[in-house]
Amino acid sequence: MSTTGTSRDHPATSPSAEARGRQAAFVTTHWSVVLAARRSDTTRAQAALARLCQAYWYPLYAYVRRRGYGAHDAQDLTQEFFARLLEQNWLAQADRERGRFRTFLLAALNHFLANEWDKARAKKRGGAVQIVPLQLDTAETRYGQEPADPLTPEQCFERRWALALLDEVLSRLREEHATAGTEGLFDALKPCLVGDRQAQPYAALAAKLGMTEGAVKVAVHRLRQRYRQLLREEIANTVGSRGEVDEEMHHLFSVLAR
Repeated sequence: MSTTGTSRDHPATSPSAEARGRQAAFVTTHWSVVLAARRSDTTRAQAALARLCQAYWYPLYAYVRRRGYGAHDAQDLTQEFFARLLEQNWLAQADRERGRFRTFLLAALNHFLANEWDKARAKKRGGAVQIVPLQLDTAETRYGQEPADPLTPEQCFERRWALALLDEVLSRLREEHATAGTEGLFDALKPCLVGDRQAQPYAALAAKLGMTEGAVKVAVHRLRQRYRQLLREEIANTVGSRGEVDEEMHHLFSVLAR
């Protein structure tokens, strides 16, 4: 039998005590840090905002494209928008009582489109300082691969936001496994995170991984538990308080079901 033998051989399917301790200690979320410091330029708030921008820039790029802007203009606009967001303290306008990050970003972007874009276009293309390093070179490739749909730009933004959030959760989960040296196990079990539990090919996975079928089921159960935990944490990172997590989770999954 291979070294993948039993679920005990794969601690990454359930985080270590140290990792759990780090997660438990993280009670103040990224967006709440930004909101708390929105009237001042604190290093921690700027770092929290930069992290959120890096994770969730693409839904805004796709929204701009759906509004009718060409690829080059959308790239320039997205970069300039985030640069101004950080440079000019637009966060001072954020309402803590209605503090979802996606809501604030879309409102700020619409204001930028209506009032600031003509000024930004006057700048030499590529001359803006990249305060937040966005992977704009991949943006149009991603956008071109998306199927056409009848949704409004706002509805498409929310759908892409939900998908970006799920991608971020999967990325965090894979990083945990990579750190533990079990990314191969994660890649094999990842399809089991979705779909009918009764239809999962546990026997085939067990043979492939050199594990018993029961051990595979335990590993999948632990993987799903950790996925749900990280999903709630990531949603918490984008709302103003932990009390909004359930409402936001329900809303985003309803968006994906459209």
